[in-house]
Amino acid sequence: MSSRSRRAASTLLALGVVALMTAACAPEPAPSASGSVSASPTASPSSSPSTTPAPDESFGFPASCDDLYSPEMRATLEADVPPLNDAGTTMVSTENAEALEALGAATQTIRCSWGPPSERGLATNVTAVTAEQRESLATAFAQNGFSTEDVDGGTLHRIAQEVITLDDELVTKGEIHYLRDGVWVSTRWINVEPEGYTEDIIASLWG
Repeated sequence: MSSRSRRAASTLLALGVVALMTAACAPEPAPSASGSVSASPTASPSSSPSTTPAPDESFGFPASCDDLYSPEMRATLEADVPPLNDAGTTMVSTENAEALEALGAATQTIRCSWGPPSERGLATNVTAVTAEQRESLATAFAQNGFSTEDVDGGTLHRIAQEVITLDDELVTKGEIHYLRDGVWVSTRWINVEPEGYTEDIIASLWG
């Protein structure tokens, strides 16, 4: 091999090592472990045109949070967990890694939160998903201990747990996810779970 060929080979090898080191050192996103309503990252819907197949034509995708609740549930939330969409509340609607990835990639979603930045509140997203995303989410929920039940043509996945904070305070938190056709309703709550919350959203959106 000529000197020029050896120098070229050495240069390519060095570039390959640098590329591998760069890839290995790149940080991966991880879901927040904090129980604080204000400490979680915010998942914002993309402003680019949607490439996700639209939900069934009979489904009217909500234009705002006003479309999510019955008058009775809205009154309950305004009385027990005000306000709606506090600017300081950055809580996201799931801590599941795969669900967070799907939420971050969503091109059609609406987010509604209840409660100020504190250790009490909830957040909900209504998101358009593909059939593949729906199956992946259902699998992820099953593998992470969520219960599963059939509800009104879709599947409802729930999980709840109690944890002790570093300040020796008991925190109750959980998630509820509803998958139906091309729509995913995701809710995460901390220290408050209004009875019939997700079921009310289902009735409002598909009723």
